[in-house]
Amino acid sequence: MAASSSLPHHVPTALTLLFILVSATTTNGSIGVNYGTVADDLPPPGEVARFLLQSTVINRVRIFDPNPELIQAFAHTGIQLTVTVPNDQIPRLANLSFAQQWIKSYIQPYFPATNLVRILVGNEVLSTGNRLLIGTLVPAMQTLHAALAGASLDRRIQISTPHSLEPLLGFLRSTNSPFMINPYPFFGCSEETLDYALFRPNLGFLDPNTRIRYTNMLDAQLDAVFSAMKSLGFGDLEIVIAETGWPSKGEPSQIGAGQENAAQYNRNLMRHVNSGDGTPLMPNRTFETYIFSLFNEDLKPGPTCERNFGLFGPDLTPAYDVGILRPTVSTAVAARQYCNAAALLSSSVAILLLTMGN
Repeated sequence: MAASSSLPHHVPTALTLLFILVSATTTNGSIGVNYGTVADDLPPPGEVARFLLQSTVINRVRIFDPNPELIQAFAHTGIQLTVTVPNDQIPRLANLSFAQQWIKSYIQPYFPATNLVRILVGNEVLSTGNRLLIGTLVPAMQTLHAALAGASLDRRIQISTPHSLEPLLGFLRSTNSPFMINPYPFFGCSEETLDYALFRPNLGFLDPNTRIRYTNMLDAQLDAVFSAMKSLGFGDLEIVIAETGWPSKGEPSQIGAGQENAAQYNRNLMRHVNSGDGTPLMPNRTFETYIFSLFNEDLKPGPTCERNFGLFGPDLTPAYDVGILRPTVSTAVAARQYCNAAALLSSSVAILLLTMGN
């Protein structure tokens, strides 16, 4: 979809493409979460993994570095784990011995006990403008693929080796792997488009090329990517939302940041991507989606919003309700409250009977 004056200019700034190593898994409308750890007040990874497994409906998690403690924490949970190669490791991965050691250190000891389903190679590499990272991205992927093959894992974990968009899409098609994007309506909205970004009732925006009226920004962002893919002959590829979210706090100048809007965006997001409605150009489908983020990260640099995307506090209590807690959690709480009340009542009755007996 071509940019136009009738549509908000949010696609270039709010959308990021990811380069990926991908396992052969089937995508669907499941909800995942990004688990960042740039903070000093988070619970132990094992506690986090148990909480997600037992108390939430989240069945997919993405972590931002190959931290052995984090990877091990998800062993035997069945939760699908995506591991990210940090950008600073990309140049070194172009060396075969380093790539082999990386696989030996971060993949082989934990797979398949930990359900590792994807490896993302870098994060927003192209947007960094770093020539070293961009120049070594493809060699690193090729070398990492060779290391996987040497460990007999290349049939379980595939690798993307892009040099431009078209070769990337061709590789993803050949390996039945999804194209992963980071759409953030928050970063593209204004006062005039806040309802549009939050999935609230609004007049929408008309694309003059397709004559489609979009009623939410996420659909417009997804269809922009789809249109680019289709124009290159790859309209059949799956699209996965690797990151999206809304901050519960931000700078005074940032439009829309706040707890109520964050709750509304994430609730509406989950409903929308799992509804089966799809988008105007991709109807009747769901989208595998990873919400950013599991926790606030108080040590992250940048504006206030960067530290306030979390769904849960350090004590694992919800920052706001988005409907991801299992019903049994509230039922269990109610049951405990009932038992406590019943015990108190029994004690009171016993005291009363003893008093009457005297």
